[in-house]
Amino acid sequence: MRKNVLSILLCIAIVACQGNHNRNQESSLDYSGVQLPEKPNILWLVTEDMSAYIPAFGDSTIKTPNLSRLASEGIRYPNLYSVAGVCAPSRCAIATGMYPTSIGGSHMRVNSYTEETGLPAYEAIPPADVKMLSEMLRKQGYYCTNNYKTDYQFKHPLTAWDECSPYAHWRNRKEGQPFYAVFNFTETHESGLFEPYGYRHIETRHYHSGDRRYEWEDGRMKEEQTPVHLSKETKFDIPPYLPDNDVVRRDIWKEYNNIAEMDRQVGAVLKQLEDDGLLENTIIFFYGDHGGPYPRQKRLIYDSGLNTPMIIRFPQKQLAGDVDDQLISFVDFAPTLLSLAGVNPPEYLQGQAFMGRYPSAKKRNYIYGAADRFDAETDAIRAVRDKRFKYIRNYRPNQGYYLPVKYRERIPTMQELLRLRDAGELDSIRALWFRKSKPTEELFDCEADPHEVNDIAGLPEYKEKLVELRLEMDRWIQEIGDQPNLPEKELIEQLWDGDVQPVTIDPVISEKNGKIEISCATTGASIGYKVIPMNAKAPNSWTIYQLPIALPKGATLKVKAHRIGYKSSKEMEFKVI
Repeated sequence: MRKNVLSILLCIAIVACQGNHNRNQESSLDYSGVQLPEKPNILWLVTEDMSAYIPAFGDSTIKTPNLSRLASEGIRYPNLYSVAGVCAPSRCAIATGMYPTSIGGSHMRVNSYTEETGLPAYEAIPPADVKMLSEMLRKQGYYCTNNYKTDYQFKHPLTAWDECSPYAHWRNRKEGQPFYAVFNFTETHESGLFEPYGYRHIETRHYHSGDRRYEWEDGRMKEEQTPVHLSKETKFDIPPYLPDNDVVRRDIWKEYNNIAEMDRQVGAVLKQLEDDGLLENTIIFFYGDHGGPYPRQKRLIYDSGLNTPMIIRFPQKQLAGDVDDQLISFVDFAPTLLSLAGVNPPEYLQGQAFMGRYPSAKKRNYIYGAADRFDAETDAIRAVRDKRFKYIRNYRPNQGYYLPVKYRERIPTMQELLRLRDAGELDSIRALWFRKSKPTEELFDCEADPHEVNDIAGLPEYKEKLVELRLEMDRWIQEIGDQPNLPEKELIEQLWDGDVQPVTIDPVISEKNGKIEISCATTGASIGYKVIPMNAKAPNSWTIYQLPIALPKGATLKVKAHRIGYKSSKEMEFKVI
């Protein structure tokens, strides 16, 4: 009898939550009148570690003429949220349309810090049907380029990109071929706050800005000194969780200066697009890979770590100047781009299209976030947010929020926080992050308390909202198969079905009716091939195998197969005599 009563109460609570779903839902823009080419070009401009610190979103500290122009000609999206406060899990969600917590990709990073964790390097393994977004677009005839980030929590298959390098560009495609081009800008990365100040990056890269080349090597800029775009006397608003002193102000000055330099480089790419006569055939996306770079922003699941600005410009400036305030998650990018390209998104995708020919029938009521291992330090936190409130569940309540991530401790502001903590000079708000334990559940009113420093989970007037979001988190976790706080060793064993990473089976090449057929026994493997005519060089990119191939006499065929998360097969070769 008691079980029946509990079941009835649970059903009542779920129905009540559904009612709240409808109340939370607000109308978004009407995209039905937008006119697009059958296969529009898609340009992605992606910056790193950036909250809404630009004029288009209300912060006029630094001028960003290129982004401001893009916003005036496009649509602003204030409610875009990453699935995590760091890049690799976020990029995993973007590339696959899947939550990293559902496919083994939530730890930052899965292939590093093996000495500290004692674990082998591994990769996320999504279900067999899952392909990278770029591969799906390539199958639709798109020329897909990536410049140059590739940490997806798995090694991208050779079929993922036509070009993937610092020099990848839409200009290398066949004439008239639609393109999906990704340009990553690293100037706003957290490492840009390190001292001595200069544009600092993890690996060497090259970036072409008009006719000038900028090169970084060993974390230092070559050929030109760091440009200064902002007076060092500029006054800033300081978040209440950071100290208001010269150390912090210098770091904030650096970040705004870095944003201005990023804007300049965005402008260089946009100029190339205009010079090529492609502006009005291209949908342009600008967004950040997650929230800001400062301590208590990056790596956390507060809005300061998850929320990032997005601008989308349609051809002919359609819907110019509008704002769409619907909730959008990074998992929504893959189905949305497919929808814009005229492809009905596969049902397995965990995201939903928010525009295009196949938009989701319902708008989002919630977004979700997660925090697990960061470098050598581990936690287990999940979050669910509606338009106003955020619910946080801490699976390790006896562990403090602050994690001693060595990379972050190179930021002067982080060093200053630790100094003030050790001296006992932090006020109550700045000391919150350094508590020795944390509640199992937290609730924040993100409108009244945008910095999420006032936990209202224990207040009776918010009990209904607490129950609603608690139940929604339970539902989401069950739906995607998340296992919060699962030891990473056990996660790897589950992914590998043992203690050895699975390997993609070598493809089989056969000849039938004068054509070459290729197959692979590994379910979900992508097959790539290159046809090398006699006395000719091999093409740079791998073609995705879809149909039998006719080969000219004397040609050589190279074939390789790769399922995401598996080791790739051996490279096979076939010659036509």
